[in-house]
Amino acid sequence: MKRISLSIFLVLFAALAFAQTDLQVKITNGTLQGVRDSAGIRSFKGIPYAKPPVGDLRWREPQPPKDWSGVRMADHFGNQAMQKRVYSDMMFRSSGVSEDCLYLNVWTPAKSANEHLPVLVYFYGGGFSAGDGSEYRYDGESLATKGIVTVTINYRLGIFGFLAHPELTQESRHNASGNYGLLDQHAALEWVQKNIAAFGGDPAQVTIAGESAGSMSVSVQVASPLSKGLFRGTIAESGACLANLQPQSLSTAEQNGVNTLKKMNVASIADLRKIPADTLLKVATGRFSVDVDGYLLPSTPQELFAAGKEMHVPLLVGWNSAEVDYHSIIGNDSATVDNYKKAVTKYGSENADNILSLYPAATDADVKDVATQLASDRFIAFSTWKFADMQNKTSGQPVYRYQFATKRPAMTNGDLNNKQMGAAHASEIEFALGNLSTNHVYAWTADDYKASNTMETYFANFIKTGNPNGSGLPNWEPLKSGNIMLIDVNSHSEPAPHQDRYIKLDDFVTKNNILQR
Repeated sequence: MKRISLSIFLVLFAALAFAQTDLQVKITNGTLQGVRDSAGIRSFKGIPYAKPPVGDLRWREPQPPKDWSGVRMADHFGNQAMQKRVYSDMMFRSSGVSEDCLYLNVWTPAKSANEHLPVLVYFYGGGFSAGDGSEYRYDGESLATKGIVTVTINYRLGIFGFLAHPELTQESRHNASGNYGLLDQHAALEWVQKNIAAFGGDPAQVTIAGESAGSMSVSVQVASPLSKGLFRGTIAESGACLANLQPQSLSTAEQNGVNTLKKMNVASIADLRKIPADTLLKVATGRFSVDVDGYLLPSTPQELFAAGKEMHVPLLVGWNSAEVDYHSIIGNDSATVDNYKKAVTKYGSENADNILSLYPAATDADVKDVATQLASDRFIAFSTWKFADMQNKTSGQPVYRYQFATKRPAMTNGDLNNKQMGAAHASEIEFALGNLSTNHVYAWTADDYKASNTMETYFANFIKTGNPNGSGLPNWEPLKSGNIMLIDVNSHSEPAPHQDRYIKLDDFVTKNNILQR
């Protein structure tokens, strides 16, 4: 009996030792120990991919992380980037906000470093002012069960990630300022190239993806000459730094920075660096976003795409059927033709006539639908169309365009949620990444899970092969065919809607510089 007990003990001890070793990964900076999730997926959270951007490193290009000795536990998420509570639908799992925020997370199904699996790197949305890689809807476990090493990252936001100023430009060895959050993304992609093989990923099979500001980030990374060779495929969900959402010039961004310091009664960048992060977050005002810095972006993405200088990689891109609804056009007024026309006159009489010709409402019954289309295009859909259109024309690679149309179901609190005009902005994220079950606000139905399985499988196939098609799925033709994929409970291919409108709108927006958000 003693021998048997000793044998069992030795077997259990060996199994435990193997499990511990199996959860350890050696990367360039040291050894990490992760955890095994419920589906058998190994996850490694809170991995530093750059030095903390604090003190003198505030508003500087991210620097390589320091090495560590021993085993670093990677069982919890790193800090969120500095941000206020902006969006109620963001559910974080990190412990709080901090300037020390440049961390990423890896979910891997690989049993060893020799599997060479495809990789997804996902950039969160949030208007470049909020978001975090720990959000439930971005969880990487579901895609990992489909054979994909999945990575989410944190990047700097708001004034911490996008302040430009003449002093910052002068002190930069690239004569550039702003775009620090985008440079964080670039540093994370470089980290992936150096380290993802240790997790069983293939650095030659990296796809980048993002939603809203994350999708805008994807368009910038595709356009930037710094990104060459860092990924082979792209997924863009609702957003691009093109058309009516083009980046500001460096001079404009610098002047915004000068104005910011004046409002705060701060004399210099050196003095601004002395202000504690919490205080700076409270007192900083204004909108901080992407600029043409001359380094990450030598010119606008639109100019780079037009010249065919963007990365020539496959693109899966689309937007939702009702990104925002008609209220953003007519406010709380009744949905009548007169009120709709009155609201559109804010663009000026000549512009209003052109807009009304592109978005006509013949009767009051038309107003909600037409105004929702205008609102969605103005907000983010038109810029996404431009991304698809330009990549389709100049990259020589396939572009697969979708429209997501599944409305959210009733809420778990009993609210019917039945006033939706269609699929709202950001509502596709849980569907695309297989994370409906992490969102307890809605009473998901079998039809929702069916739509999610379709969308996630399309995404997974594209990440693996650059083509979303696969067994059991409706055939998705490249955009050159003139068709897109309508993703819903019963997904199907159909002609791209409103193509003539977008072509006319493209010329109109270029000449008149309207539809700015």
